[in-house]
Amino acid sequence: MDIWSADKLALFLIFVLPGFISMKVYDLLVPGEPRDTSKSLLDAISYSTLNFAALFWLIGFIQTGDFYHQHFVWYSLSVVAIMLVVPACWPILFLRLSGWRPIGKHFVHPIRKPWDYVFRKRTPFWIIVYLKNGDKIGGRFGLNSFASSNPADEQIYLEEVWILDDKDRFLSEVEHSRGIIIMNDEILAVELFE
Repeated sequence: MDIWSADKLALFLIFVLPGFISMKVYDLLVPGEPRDTSKSLLDAISYSTLNFAALFWLIGFIQTGDFYHQHFVWYSLSVVAIMLVVPACWPILFLRLSGWRPIGKHFVHPIRKPWDYVFRKRTPFWIIVYLKNGDKIGGRFGLNSFASSNPADEQIYLEEVWILDDKDRFLSEVEHSRGIIIMNDEILAVELFE
């Protein structure tokens, strides 16, 4: 039995590629531990099967009659959509639906850490970082700021560092500062302001 024959290779790609693409897109969107893809073959096959079940109507339509010969461009685009585009969209749809309260309340939230939940939104805000030694660092988390994602340790880069008064009000930006990186082993708490 030759596993590299065209029909067996095509069958393998049909039942693995869409699921693998869905898993990779999900992993790019949801921070987490790196997935061992060598142990995820059954998951990839399962997701591919769900993809084909959802798109069975389209697969049946393009396989009827002489559609391949009469509409080769549409046939090719449909195959690309079935194998690549739609599988890449399933994780995005799942994340949108899980964030929608009527549906999301029935699922465990896919983002595991509040750190990732807050900072992945990329919305600017004022921030006070409370350090373990009792100090406070105030600053602006803007579009050029950055916070690490799981599984990396929680670290934050603030593009603007601000001087705080004794009542934690932001007084003025520290002159000539290019920002600050705060390491996870120093952070006690983070307070956010609009």
